[in-house]
Amino acid sequence: MKTIESVLAFLKSGRLDDRLAEIYGCPQDAAAPYAKRLEDLVGKFAQIFPASGQVVALADLELFSAPGRTEIGGNHTDHQHGHVLAASVNLDIIAAARKNGTRTIRIQSEGFPIDVVDLDDLNIQDAEKNTSAALIRGVAARFSQLGYPVAGFDAFTTSNVLKGSGLSSSAAFEVLVGNIINTLFANGEVNPVSIAQIGQYAENVYYGKPCGLMDQMASSVGGIIAIDFGDPTQPVVEPVSFDFAHSGLALCIIDSGADHGDLTDEYAAIPAEMKAVAACFGKNHLSEVPEADFIQDLAAVRRKTGDRAVLRALHFYADDQRVALQAQALKANDIEHFKALIIESGRSSSDNLQNIFATGSAREQSVALVLALCERLLAPVGGAWRVHGGGFAGTVQAFVPLAEVRGFKTAIEAVFGPGSCHVLSIRPIGGCWIG
Repeated sequence: MKTIESVLAFLKSGRLDDRLAEIYGCPQDAAAPYAKRLEDLVGKFAQIFPASGQVVALADLELFSAPGRTEIGGNHTDHQHGHVLAASVNLDIIAAARKNGTRTIRIQSEGFPIDVVDLDDLNIQDAEKNTSAALIRGVAARFSQLGYPVAGFDAFTTSNVLKGSGLSSSAAFEVLVGNIINTLFANGEVNPVSIAQIGQYAENVYYGKPCGLMDQMASSVGGIIAIDFGDPTQPVVEPVSFDFAHSGLALCIIDSGADHGDLTDEYAAIPAEMKAVAACFGKNHLSEVPEADFIQDLAAVRRKTGDRAVLRALHFYADDQRVALQAQALKANDIEHFKALIIESGRSSSDNLQNIFATGSAREQSVALVLALCERLLAPVGGAWRVHGGGFAGTVQAFVPLAEVRGFKTAIEAVFGPGSCHVLSIRPIGGCWIG
């Protein structure tokens, strides 16, 4: 029986350190901070959801984790059923959860109002659009549609995946809820790829954001993975074994600090314009249109869709092909070629995809400024840089020589503030039940 007291005792004993070292990719003697964070989580769960009633008293307390993700290659290629190189990172959302014997899900995320979802009404709620409650309801609805007997549970979550950090906190949250429901009500039968698809369904249908599948897949599967979304119902996932630190590079994510408000239309315009180009050929996605056909009919496509749509299609074809080259470079330990491809990708995003700043924004161009500073700081020392994730007001990814990390971080944070430069590592395991 996993009571709050027994789980706390287990964490304090160090007997979970092997498991934590496996999840976070760290030595066993470095697992203590992760265990302490889980201890704090369990203590807060006990305060928010004190045991009352026989059913709750007999329910096991379980621990879960879902990591943030970094997009290494393939900027805005996933929603066109293209290719992506992505990885989970060592920042995550963790949860303590327990069945509550009701038909209600209650999730208290630290620092936010509690979300309460009635499982007897799993219809889309317009008033919930763009809220975490919509994600919970959507994940629960999809599990129910798949035939699993979802019931009520209580969960407390805490996160060091900062919202707006470009590490996809929303996908991590979806994957976390998926793992909770999978463990509590589906006997762990749903695989990581399916959990990612369930998360995307919740975000597309219930939350109202037309995202691709890359964020959820990277968080759910874990490690560095090359993904072919040619058939999004059965994406092909290939692990890529590589250690950036052993190759002399640190992975840094720089938060530009820009306001993310009212950017949904900017994000949505990218897949919409790419699909408009595909529609010129009677297709739904650019991956279905041979590049040679697109180039041959470029003048006609330009007249129908406009120049920006054509430029964004050009970006898709180039970045989609770069993913395979990046994966090959990592497998061959050709780090110089890999860095060159990262810089090429970033320039394509800036020049053709045009997701560096919002349309018409003259004063607020923080992502462009981060990129300019990265080039100034890293070009002379052999680093690489590119826009990261959705873009517009998000983050920049940099691969920094280990000897330069301290100076790079200091220079970036002098402009964008303390804590704006995050030095991360790749986490080998994705969303999971901890124990």
